[in-house]
Amino acid sequence: MKNIKDFLTNKNFINGFLTSLISVIIVLGIVSSIVWHNRGDIFGYFAKEYLKETTEIGSGNKNDTKNVTEKIIEKQSIFTQESFVIDAVKKTNPAVVSIIISKEVPKYEAYTDPNQQQNPFGDLFPGFNFNFNIPQYRQNGTEKKDIGGGSGFFVSSDGLIVTNKHVVDQKDVEYTVFTNDGKKHSAKVIARDPVLDIALIKVDGSGYPYLSLGNSDSLQIGQSVIAIGNALGEFRNTVSVGVVSGLARSITAGDASGKSETLDHVIQTDAAINPGNSGGPLLNLSGQVIGVNVAVAQGSQNIGFALPINSVKSAIESVKSTGKIVRPYLGVRYVAINAEMKEKNNLTVDYGVLVKAGSNPNELAVIPGSPADKAGIVENDIILEVDAVKLDDKNSLASVIRQKSIGNVLNLKILHKGAEKTVSVTLETAKDN
Repeated sequence: MKNIKDFLTNKNFINGFLTSLISVIIVLGIVSSIVWHNRGDIFGYFAKEYLKETTEIGSGNKNDTKNVTEKIIEKQSIFTQESFVIDAVKKTNPAVVSIIISKEVPKYEAYTDPNQQQNPFGDLFPGFNFNFNIPQYRQNGTEKKDIGGGSGFFVSSDGLIVTNKHVVDQKDVEYTVFTNDGKKHSAKVIARDPVLDIALIKVDGSGYPYLSLGNSDSLQIGQSVIAIGNALGEFRNTVSVGVVSGLARSITAGDASGKSETLDHVIQTDAAINPGNSGGPLLNLSGQVIGVNVAVAQGSQNIGFALPINSVKSAIESVKSTGKIVRPYLGVRYVAINAEMKEKNNLTVDYGVLVKAGSNPNELAVIPGSPADKAGIVENDIILEVDAVKLDDKNSLASVIRQKSIGNVLNLKILHKGAEKTVSVTLETAKDN
């Protein structure tokens, strides 16, 4: 027994054994990875060989060969993109909802008054009576009508739903949620994000299926994605498939009422996103949410945009813990500066953001009473850096602010009337609008 104990505690034996074990694990891991990565080709090769063998030794009956081929294709489909899409849709569809907006609108009726006849021809035909009773209209009460629609998805089993802020931005309407099983639920707006085009609404009940959130920072161009939503406000839970066409895009999005906002670091995809898809999920092939569909380029084909889910997670957690969205804000409107803008406007820098009012008279460059206003920032100032982080195509002002917390003191390098200076700004809570 003593000799065995000495043998097992021998350092050379232990080191050699562990080295061999680790080597075996590494080799198995590499082989498994290669096999999984090339599973389609490997399976396809054996399927073809099996088909070839079966055809050669078979009875020669065409029906036998056809049956074998169908079985191989059926088995090979396990490893195709199609099967991943089908599985992801089956898993996520029950958690995607359609949102219908309805409102009480005036109801009119037509009537005629025999005492108010008119001759449309005037005096062109004297001696002839062409008087007609002209139809008139008057209000006769009100009626509820659907005036819009959008999409959303559950993020908790107790009925919390993520959608776009522009889908639920009206305050004198009713919101109805239709789940994938056809049931309808009255919904209440819990919070509208003052920074992103995000809102959270809630329906009563429990036990709802909900989606898991992925990591949008790990996305790669060319990666397959799935969009699900209430296309055109009419075709509920419509599925479209595409790829990530671009990352970190900056766009100016507008709606039918003329409102517009700048969205930065959004995902571009060629998965079909139509009016009504707004607020629906953009999914990876594992069925995880990696974006929230937000806009489509009008007059284009297959150019849609989604907010990265990592930018939305803090809003969701904030509502779950506090019942509202709490975000820090600076209080400026701005446009990003690039080389083209520098040349056209004779600027001295090709980076940073220019503090500038919006196209609407109500969209001031600096919000009165905001942290930026208190720090003395004015229109036409250029913010170059935030805490030594240069504002360029890799680091937008909005993305830098989102990473901060309420109460943080930031050091901003500013170009004011041609002279550089540094100002300190204390971030405050953005007001829910």
